[in-house]
Order: sequence, then C-alpha cells, then structure tokens
Amino acid sequence: MTNLKKPRIAVLFPGALGDFVCLIPVLHALADNAQLDVFANSEFADIVPRDIRVGALERYEINRLFVPGGALERRVRDFFSPYQRVYSWMGSGQPVFAGQLAAAAPGRVRLFAFRVANSTAHQTDYYLSCLGFFQNPSGTLNIPLSVEALQWREEFWDRHALAEKSVLVLAPGSGAREKNWPAAYFATIARWWRERKGGAVIVLLGAAELERGGFDALAVDFISARNLRLAQVAALLFRADLYFGNDSGITHLAAAVGAPTVALFGPSDARRWAPRGAKVSLLRLGIACSPCELAVMKSCPHRKCLSEFFPEKVIGKLKPLVAETTLTWGKTGITVTGSHPAMKEHALGDNPSLRDRALAD
Repeated sequence: MTNLKKPRIAVLFPGALGDFVCLIPVLHALADNAQLDVFANSEFADIVPRDIRVGALERYEINRLFVPGGALERRVRDFFSPYQRVYSWMGSGQPVFAGQLAAAAPGRVRLFAFRVANSTAHQTDYYLSCLGFFQNPSGTLNIPLSVEALQWREEFWDRHALAEKSVLVLAPGSGAREKNWPAAYFATIARWWRERKGGAVIVLLGAAELERGGFDALAVDFISARNLRLAQVAALLFRADLYFGNDSGITHLAAAVGAPTVALFGPSDARRWAPRGAKVSLLRLGIACSPCELAVMKSCPHRKCLSEFFPEKVIGKLKPLVAETTLTWGKTGITVTGSHPAMKEHALGDNPSLRDRALAD
C-alpha cells in the first residue's frame, strides 16, 4: 500500500515580524505537501493557519547547534530525526552552527542566508527563490482571523463607540528608531483625521514603543491599543478604514490582511521592503541620499528623508486616498471600492521612478 503520509519539514527562521510576513508565501507553498514545523518567534503562530505549527526558536536542541559537538547529543539527534528536510535561514555565516546542523540532519539540510547584501530583490521574492519558486504559488498571504480575536475586536469597537466612525490606525514605531517618522508628525495626522474627517484614531503601541517612550501625547489624546497579541492586531487592522505607519512589521501585517495601507519610507529601500497587499500605497520624500545602507542610516546626522517630510505634505497625499476609497461594512465582511492603482500614483508622486515600479507590479 502506498504511504500517503506527508513528509515532515522543519523551518528555522530568526527574523522579526516584517521578515516573517515576507516568508509566509514560502510557508504556504511548503505546507501544501508537507507537515510543517516552523521554529521562530512563537507569537507568529497567530498569523499562520493552524496546520502550520510554530514553535520557539530558542529551544535547547537548536541552541546546542552553536556549540562544537552539540549534534552528538542524543536529544539533538532525536529532535531532528523525524524531519525529511530542514530549511534554515539562520546560521549560514556561522561555521559551527552550519556544521552541527548538517551533522544533526545529514543530507537533509538546506542552509540559506537570512538576507543578501546589496540585493534589490524584494525579500519575499528572495525567500521564494531559495526554494525554486519565482512567484507566490498561492497568490495570497492568507492571514487567518481567529474567532476569539474577532470577538475581542468587536468588544473593542463597542467599548470605544467606533461603529459609526471612520477609523484610522497608526503605528508610530518600528524595529529601528531611525526608520520612524517623528511622533509629533503622527499626532498632526491624527488630529486632522479626527477634526476634519470626523473619525476616530487608534494608536498601536508595542513593547518597543513603550520602552523607548516619546509617544505620550499620542497615547493620551487618542485611543491607545497597547501590547496586543498579533491575532488581535490583525483583527483590528482588518476593520480599519485606513492604516498609516512606518516601514515596520505591523505595516507588513496591515497590508497582508487587506487593510488600505499607507506606508511611509525614509532610509529603507522600498524595492526590497515595501509591504505587499491589494491596497498598498507608498510615501517617500525622494531625498537624493535615500535609501541608504544600515550603517549610514544609524549615523545619519540630519534624517531629512523623514524630518523634512512634513505632515501637511503627507495630508495632501492622504486626502485623495480617503476620497477615492469607500469602505462598507456588512455581516460577511468588507467591500472595497475605489481605484487602487490611482491610490499608488498619488502616494508616489514625489518619486516617479518608484511610482513607475509600483504601478507596474
């Protein structure tokens, strides 16, 4: 009798939220024909289907691969023995890890660089190419929304009397402070939305933003949503009338769940890191020195690509997006009408070359 049991595959992935969202098309492709165990940040289990199992990367059997001879331990060998294939985007530049992983799963390992220096390929396309895919096989990211998260979202909407209001969600932080638009500028956008559009503003603040500080005015003056689970963030974003944020993991998630998303890019390269989704617009000022390398970004003395992108100019770009997009809620979900290619063109007006690339997607 033919054994129809799917093979087991392990994926080792060290990236943060934005990186992981870029990896999701790869995970869907693998899960079509395999039992998939992903070892990453365990919180990412909230944003993949339940048949893709997500466990913590920081577990004993994986940590031992950084130690010479770690693969000789029975516990490590037993951990990797059920997997027919192991794909790792961790440790490619660390000879000890690479050698121990190969010894723990002999003949079954493919090791990839987490990121390729000086690449201009979008990160999603790079991850897909590692496994021989040249486009997203499923055509969608398919971020699940759990019943529990949807119920929480409805309670949140009721608690803040949002049912009759247009809702703007802001995420003023990111994984790197240097990518952040000034908090005072976000506050100007929030006031415009509330006073001129008659809408409500939700400010997403995670642990990094709360630790760094600087967002007190936003947190006090508008609806603050702090330290949410990713499932709750995804459900909240799905119902937003508009999302606006920096180049960040939350911005990638907003685009992936289908929220009308406006992403503001300063020093980072939109060709490589633009969020992907059906309703995404990019804003860039078009400073000659941006995008720039990480070392330059960290030491930049002026940050003109963000500090001189004044709120009034951004509002001018947001106005046509709001005017052209109408969101209508019903029992079964959301209906979107409007010209999304036109939305991209408005947003990218300051950078014709980037606009042309975006419109050609």
